[in-house]
Amino acid sequence: MTEKSPPTNGKSPDIFTISDFNSKTELTKEELAEEDEFENEIYNPFANRPIEYSNSTLGSLVHLLKSSLGTGILAMPMAFKNSGLLVGAIGTLVLGFICTHCIHILVRTSHNICKTVKKPSLGFADTAAEVFKYGPAPLRKFSGFARAFVDYGLMATYFSAACVYVVFISESIMNVVQFRTHINWDIRIYIAFVIIPLIFIGQIRKLKFLVPFSAVANLFIIVTFAITLYYMFNQPLHFEDKPLSASIAQFPLFFSTVIFAMEGIGVVMPVENSMRKPQHFLGCPGVLNTAMITVITLYALIGFFGYVRYGDIVKGSITLNLQEGEVLADVAKLLMAGAILLTYGLQFYVPMEILWRRIKPKISKDKRSMVQYIIRTVIIIATGGVAAAVPNLEAFISLVGAIFFSILGLFVPSVIETVYRYPDLLGPGRWILWKNSILAIISIAALIAGSTVSIIDIVKIYTGDEQE
Repeated sequence: MTEKSPPTNGKSPDIFTISDFNSKTELTKEELAEEDEFENEIYNPFANRPIEYSNSTLGSLVHLLKSSLGTGILAMPMAFKNSGLLVGAIGTLVLGFICTHCIHILVRTSHNICKTVKKPSLGFADTAAEVFKYGPAPLRKFSGFARAFVDYGLMATYFSAACVYVVFISESIMNVVQFRTHINWDIRIYIAFVIIPLIFIGQIRKLKFLVPFSAVANLFIIVTFAITLYYMFNQPLHFEDKPLSASIAQFPLFFSTVIFAMEGIGVVMPVENSMRKPQHFLGCPGVLNTAMITVITLYALIGFFGYVRYGDIVKGSITLNLQEGEVLADVAKLLMAGAILLTYGLQFYVPMEILWRRIKPKISKDKRSMVQYIIRTVIIIATGGVAAAVPNLEAFISLVGAIFFSILGLFVPSVIETVYRYPDLLGPGRWILWKNSILAIISIAALIAGSTVSIIDIVKIYTGDEQE
């Protein structure tokens, strides 16, 4: 793969300015030769990354698994309810492949543009900006827009996902407390209590220090899965009354839920950039492939058999369908709530890093620490406020998946790869352009259809017109 030429600000590369001419004439022939040799040398971004606060390969795998094994996997039976058994199984595998491919092309493009700009690592937004900056001349002026689009998109995505987390934790705790104590508090009271520990967890600023939280959360999730599987298979399963395919009108909800569940696009670049051995991220087996194969397999199994077990009464989290009042079921609900609570720091890390990078230069050094504490606290409280405004888990998951993850997870990576490769690196018959165009169309269709159906469902909930 050839390196991209740097932007020329509209000037022909054959035209030199006076400053360019003077700087070259001051060099000897030997110095010019050394400079040319240096410029032509292939830059290795991996060799230039700092190792301070870096994560091991295992630690990175744990982070990546945890970013995808959240509330989404427990919503998979609801996704199958909106697709049917056969369509759901095939659709989960196809969407899993698409999501994995989009992460691959994003990371690979980031590695390539790092060599061009001679930087050890680039985040999601930085990758988008540099790709446009060094891309086709007519697109270079959109470099700043590309950076801002990804930055604000990631912030909106993960703040919204954090709202889903708050609703899930609160609903799980309420389900247990309400049955055992007969205290009929509104879910918004539980949300207020949940916000308190989240404020403290949200103050952690280094990804490395979140590894223990992710490890414990993964342990909780494994135990929860084991209990959930016990309840799913402790009675005979009935397949005959479960349709192989659902109404086409429900498919956008399936797509949105699966995309929400699977996509950890905002966590991918921070995890990859913080790896001690980033060459282990892609490839076979690689951190990404190992994580995604595990995720897709678990999603398909939980979604398929969860829907077979509970049918149309399945809820936004299958743990909420477990037998009320049984100790084992309550343990599963509380463990999953604890796992999501511990995961909050990882999800909160992404938007805060973006926000802080944008406002940090405007704050004096002696006030930065205090300002960080204040901003993090205010945002977490605001997250609770949004969660209290839309405390319906099913509707929230579908809406967030449709609007945010379809754009950032599918549309943006396909555009980034296309711009980087255009016009000479698109493969035979420009198949990469056609492939990425299809991905972009799928993401836009998911955005329009999924958000429309989700908003209609939310309106029905608030007007009392929802159908059981």
